[in-house]
Amino acid sequence: AARAGLRSGAGLVTLLSPPAAIAVNASHLTAVMLDTFNDVRDLTLAVAKANVVVIGPGAGVTPATRANVETLLRTSARIVLDADALTVFEGQADTLFSRLRADDVMTPHAGEFRRLFGPLLETSINKIEAVRIAARTAGCVVLLKGADTVIAHPDGQCVVNTHASRWLATAGSGDVLAGIIAGQMTQGVGTFTAAAIGAWVHGEAGRRLGAGMIAEDLESQLPPVLALLYSAQV
Repeated sequence: AARAGLRSGAGLVTLLSPPAAIAVNASHLTAVMLDTFNDVRDLTLAVAKANVVVIGPGAGVTPATRANVETLLRTSARIVLDADALTVFEGQADTLFSRLRADDVMTPHAGEFRRLFGPLLETSINKIEAVRIAARTAGCVVLLKGADTVIAHPDGQCVVNTHASRWLATAGSGDVLAGIIAGQMTQGVGTFTAAAIGAWVHGEAGRRLGAGMIAEDLESQLPPVLALLYSAQV
């Protein structure tokens, strides 16, 4: 997620972790900055200058993750919530929804979607309507991942991205998507548009790689895919 954010337009990315993880992260990352935090007070200070924050991948389904999410939603940064940052509110989704803002985005897969919204996918007339209702209920942009990724804004705007590959159904692929979206957001792109761009770029990277790809491979495809988009705008 951190590397994808850097590749996708963020001028500077810092990976925050507990102190015990700093050595492990340092052995894998170079261009990504590293910092540590111990509690929510440290976290508040660490993100004071950030304009976008991703939380969830690798965070753990713990009370600490929940406290960190609630803390970040009190800052001025736009938040991308994925994975554990969503699961940790299972059974208490209203607590999360009461704190979300229209410029935040959550990126659940179907399982995480059901943990927050119950049987909405099954009771709605179609997937598009389900995600629209979810966005309105949560008060933020909702991106439901899948072969047909549906992205909805609380105001009812909705787009469907089918430009993808079945090979993207691999562990960590969604973390890369969260990073791509965040990278677009750091450039001032609106959250809804950044989510739509991210879904297409992520899908194109997966299509180029094809069978046998793993999440770590996606990063290598981001420069040529983004170059293609920028050249098309000239």
